[in-house]
Amino acid sequence: MKARRVMLRIVLALIAVFVLLAGAVVALNLRGEDPVSDARPEDFVASPGQVERGRYLALAGNCAGCHTARGGAAYAGGRGIETPFGTLYTSNLTPEPLTGIGLWNADHFWRAMHNGRSRDGRLLYPAFPYTSFTQMTREDSDAIYAWLRTLPPAAQANRAHTLAFPYDTQAALAVWRAIFFSPGRFEAQPQRSAEWNRGAYLVGGLGHCIACHGSRNSLGATDAARGLVGGMLPGENWYAPALDAASEAGVAGWDTNEVVALLKTGRTAHASVLGPMAEVVYRSTQYLSDADLRAMAVYLQALPEAPVAPPAPAVRRNDTVLQRGEKIYAQQCAWCHGERGEGVAGTFPPLAGNRAVNMRNASNLVQVVRRGGFLPATEGNPQPYGMPPFGHLIEDADIAAVLSYVRASWGNTGAEVTQREAMQR
Repeated sequence: MKARRVMLRIVLALIAVFVLLAGAVVALNLRGEDPVSDARPEDFVASPGQVERGRYLALAGNCAGCHTARGGAAYAGGRGIETPFGTLYTSNLTPEPLTGIGLWNADHFWRAMHNGRSRDGRLLYPAFPYTSFTQMTREDSDAIYAWLRTLPPAAQANRAHTLAFPYDTQAALAVWRAIFFSPGRFEAQPQRSAEWNRGAYLVGGLGHCIACHGSRNSLGATDAARGLVGGMLPGENWYAPALDAASEAGVAGWDTNEVVALLKTGRTAHASVLGPMAEVVYRSTQYLSDADLRAMAVYLQALPEAPVAPPAPAVRRNDTVLQRGEKIYAQQCAWCHGERGEGVAGTFPPLAGNRAVNMRNASNLVQVVRRGGFLPATEGNPQPYGMPPFGHLIEDADIAAVLSYVRASWGNTGAEVTQREAMQR
């Protein structure tokens, strides 16, 4: 009888703890939420200037990049976002009432952007980067909402996510949010210039640069405290280089005009964008005003520089691999990049001394050789040269060999690329 009472007390205590924890999770997921009115969407009257501003802000946030599937209607969703936990499909943002956001009012849209909660109360997955958008102002949220309401309605049903258990449950998402997400607002730093603050707002909020250029933990949460330290893009095998390191993609030592040019055209005299960043320039940054691009440049140039990593210990290189790579380079690469990796000014980038070649993470080099490297077509660079893919011509071992040769030649100091690294698809 006594043992039964002890067991009952333990069970009741566990139930009490569970109830307290569940209550805490619910409370944490409701923090910072503004009341949602029952206003009708058609009651929202936007000025032409507000609509135009919304169009511009949607470009700044590269909304179409995720919410437009290849070959699909603009902003109708359906694009798959690969994650370590499964695939999420982007939603329909057109004002279609049944499948889009036609029944959403401005409060619903603001709550989604600021708090990561849908019109029906469901918690949204952070593949939709509300963890960054939470810094946006209500004014900017309303402007984007105003512009989205002018789009042609597209009756395209939203695809169900294909996530593994328990990541497909609202309960698991609620726990994740309770631990890793807190709604916030952009706080200007008075000791900084207005230009720097504008750049911080664009880079940290609307531009959500940390979504690619930040590190993520095992549960997919970005580490805001570490900042733009670089990270792998889930499901793509591209590496977004650190923006605070001169050895990767830091721009502290650049002329500000060069940073603006890179974001505007996709290339400068000594750098160009490829892969996912080429898409960002193509769909987003090339359309931004010079003032906003300069603000972003000023902010990026002022990032605290990461400590210079100690030089990697010298490794004995495999001469057989290097000889094999040299032969492949002479046959396939020297035509454009030169016998000594000198490139052709303004056309083909040099490989000698190229920091993209020397980065510790060689993932991008593998992807460029395998898939090709294509700059975005922009007003400032309307007919860019591109590198054709070689994945169908040379085997994984040959990709590893030629990249190992390039990273060891003409003063380059990159480590060998292993065959396992070259197998990235």
